[in-house]
Amino acid sequence: MTLFALPIFDATIVVDGNELFKGKGSASHWAERLAVEVKSEVTVQKIGNGWALFANVDGKDCVWGILGQRLKQIDLPPSKPI
Repeated sequence: MTLFALPIFDATIVVDGNELFKGKGSASHWAERLAVEVKSEVTVQKIGNGWALFANVDGKDCVWGILGQRLKQIDLPPSKPI
């Protein structure tokens, strides 16, 4: 089973219409797991009051949040730098 099918079950917060991790600790935990899956370094960064996962995969900057208790790649508004 892929990591993207595992439930997250952590507290979340909605920022700019995206569901993000509420705490840095839980985001860091999932960043470690995602790094293994995408074979790239994954960091956590604060966006508003929430935390998202950031990585460069195959030369493309990617950001992950949460959708329906699963990790999902999200698009940030232009005012949010990666």
